[in-house]
Amino acid sequence: MAKQGGLGQKLIVGGWDISGDIGSLSNVHGGSAYQEVTGIDKSAKERVGTIRTAEMEFTSFFNTTAGQATPVLNALPRTDVINTYMTGQLQGSAAACMVAMQNNYDPKRGADASLTIDTKMEADDFGLEWGRLLTAGLRTDTTPTSPGTGLDQTDVSTLFGWQAYLQVTALTGTNVVVTLQDSADNSTFANLSGGAFTSATLPQTTQRLQSPGATDTVRRYVRAITTGTFSSATFCVVFIRNYVAVSF
Repeated sequence: MAKQGGLGQKLIVGGWDISGDIGSLSNVHGGSAYQEVTGIDKSAKERVGTIRTAEMEFTSFFNTTAGQATPVLNALPRTDVINTYMTGQLQGSAAACMVAMQNNYDPKRGADASLTIDTKMEADDFGLEWGRLLTAGLRTDTTPTSPGTGLDQTDVSTLFGWQAYLQVTALTGTNVVVTLQDSADNSTFANLSGGAFTSATLPQTTQRLQSPGATDTVRRYVRAITTGTFSSATFCVVFIRNYVAVSF
């Protein structure tokens, strides 16, 4: 992937696209915390990994319009929220996802009369997961759709399973079902085992999936298809292909 700047990015929180109200992301990090276990007989530090941890911190503008940053964030939900940060809006763009709790909603009034709000999301369970967009940013299907082109991530199959995130931001109709498929040749696709997200009957439906087995095969190409009864469904899917064994 070529070098790029920070233009044309998105932040989806709990099925709400609040990108237009986000001024900056000051922190997107994940990985394992560590404990120092340096013995007195050592000449350098020793460390061991501990719990998986992750955070996203961002600054938003004050916007009370329905569905925008202020009404979405000032609710301070006490349940988990799925966050998706897209570094671009092309199929294959890198994206970071996490299941998280919202810690705060802290307005700041500057001396220049500016009004911004700081928010911190702290991950639960799975930490921060970096993957690739199967959709070109937010994709809108107006009928059940099976795109002809899958995302090409590697020239071989991988053998360590997968994870995926869905954010449905808008839905007109009865329901939409988003299903993951893979292919060896970008022509003949088959459903991934366990790769059907729960039927979404309302907008702001979000979900995380992971492969049933830690050694499940994922073939070279992966795509997201839709079925259901709808006239418009807007959503994004981030797919994480595991290149090594992982555990949660």
